[in-house]
Amino acid sequence: MSQNGVPDFAELLKSARHTAVHLEMRDIYSVGDETETFERFLRTGEADLDPDSALWQGWTPLVREAVGRGVVIRRARIVSEPVTDYIRYEHALTPVNIAVGEQVRWLPRPQTSEIALPGNDLWLIDDRLILFHFFTGDGGWAGHEYSEDPTVVKLCASAFEAVWERGVDHEKFAV
Repeated sequence: MSQNGVPDFAELLKSARHTAVHLEMRDIYSVGDETETFERFLRTGEADLDPDSALWQGWTPLVREAVGRGVVIRRARIVSEPVTDYIRYEHALTPVNIAVGEQVRWLPRPQTSEIALPGNDLWLIDDRLILFHFFTGDGGWAGHEYSEDPTVVKLCASAFEAVWERGVDHEKFAV
């Protein structure tokens, strides 16, 4: 268990039995562990596509383990167009997410106007618990909140499914 009673993400994903879905709604993230690789991408256009590299070692083993247990992992990203440099970077890295078993779709922001969206990015595990991610205005980490409130779970599940239904598979989404 991490600080403030919010479960560690790895623990949450390990608890998943059927599904883990991630809804991302920001056009820029500025999280410290990506700074160097993002700056390299801006300079060179190159992205680290080795799922076993140091960049990915905190993520890909978790996904492989969950998918190996039969958990379906889906990620939906709502983006503004034209996309930001950060979204181009995420798009360039997404083949790794897919290679280790995630399904990824993208949805242009104007297509979300009729969807009741939660106010923050989130992970929803087995339609039973949510981990919200909070960010500062410039995209830095600002905290997390955990919820099992059935009303909140229902809203988030409905929002994710609506985004997923309208979303474009990664392979077909051009940035």
